[in-house]
Amino acid sequence: MANITRWNPVSEFDDLMNRYNRLLGLTRSNDEREGKDLFSSSDWAPAVDIKETPEAFNIEAELPGMSKDDVKVTVQNGVLSIQGERKHEEETDDKKHHRIERFYGSFLRRFTLPENVDEDSIQANFKDGVLSLTLTKAEPAEPKSIEVEVQ
Repeated sequence: MANITRWNPVSEFDDLMNRYNRLLGLTRSNDEREGKDLFSSSDWAPAVDIKETPEAFNIEAELPGMSKDDVKVTVQNGVLSIQGERKHEEETDDKKHHRIERFYGSFLRRFTLPENVDEDSIQANFKDGVLSLTLTKAEPAEPKSIEVEVQ
């Protein structure tokens, strides 16, 4: 006897929206909660807070379960990059995984820096799974005045 599966267009739309939201890092889908991998293991991005004071911009990235050796911060052409990898614990004969809800794999976050950031004075600190970056503001460059002679 053949099994009959009912088509549910609302369920398909919900699945499509979950995949879209997961791609953007907005929510977790049911498949992800059950440990299925819809995309690759590298489609996650750590949550980031960006704050501004009169002296600097402060960026904090949540990287639970990671160490400072797992993370690389670079600045190139006015773009700040935070990249790294959170490795997944492999299942063994004596340890079976029943549920995997955390993201694993590689990540890359990029931020275009404002013109008033002194790229040479960026400071990084890593404590309790939080990467804290301090981007000191530079003095605004004085506009140059060029006198043009009209003939």
